[in-house]
Amino acid sequence: MRVTREGHLLQLTWMPRFFSVNCYIVEEDNELTLIDAALPFSLKGIIRTAAGLEKEISRIVLTHAHDDHVGALDELKKLYPGAKVYISERDAALLSGDTTLRAGEPLSPIRGGVPKKVVTRADVLLQDGDTIGSLTAISTPGHTPGSMSYLDRRSMAVIAGDAYQTFRGTAVSGTVVPWFPFPALATWNKEQALASAIRLLEAAPSLLAVGHGNVIKEPRQKMQAAIDTAVNRGGK
Repeated sequence: MRVTREGHLLQLTWMPRFFSVNCYIVEEDNELTLIDAALPFSLKGIIRTAAGLEKEISRIVLTHAHDDHVGALDELKKLYPGAKVYISERDAALLSGDTTLRAGEPLSPIRGGVPKKVVTRADVLLQDGDTIGSLTAISTPGHTPGSMSYLDRRSMAVIAGDAYQTFRGTAVSGTVVPWFPFPALATWNKEQALASAIRLLEAAPSLLAVGHGNVIKEPRQKMQAAIDTAVNRGGK
C-alpha cells in the first residue's frame, strides 16, 4: 500500500502500478473522515494509517456503491461501531443490492460490481449540498445513479470517486482508457457522467482525487481535456 499526503487529504493506494484502487482519509482537527472503503484486503492499511494519525475514524463516507469502494465496509464498521456511514440517498439502494431504476431515470442498465453481501447500511442519506465536517457533497450521477463527490472547503480539493479516472490517462467516467477500461465499462449513463464532470470543473478544484489513479494538482486543464474528449467521442 502507498500513502500520499496532500494537505488535509491522505490517499491510500493499492496496486498502484497494475490496478490502482484508492480510498482517502480526510484529517479534521480531532477526528478522521474515511472516503470509500476500497477492497476487503484494504482493511489493515486503513487501520494502520488511521492509527498513525492518532485520531479516530468517526465517519465513513461513500462516493458510490460498487464493490471496489465498499469492500472493507463491514469490517470497518465492526472496528469503529461509532463511525457514521454516509452515502447518497439514491445509492443507498445499490448498497443493499437493489438495481431497480427509478421513474424518470435513463433506462441504461446499472453496471459494475453492485454489492450482494454487504450488510452495513447508511446512518445518513446525503443530498446535494449537504455538509460532512469540512466536506460538501456534490451530486455527480453517471457512473452510478447516485454517485457523490466531495469538496473540501478548506483547500478546494475534490474527491470525485469514479466521476473521473487518472490511471493510464485522465478521463471522464464512461470514456474508455486503453489498458484500464474498467471504470468506463462500469459506468451507468455517459450523458449524466459528462454533465457531472462539467459540474466538477465548474467548482474550480485545486486538486482532483479519484478512485483509480494519482491525485492531480491544479487539475482544470486536464479535466477540460477529458471533457473535450468525451464530447468529441459522442458517447463512444
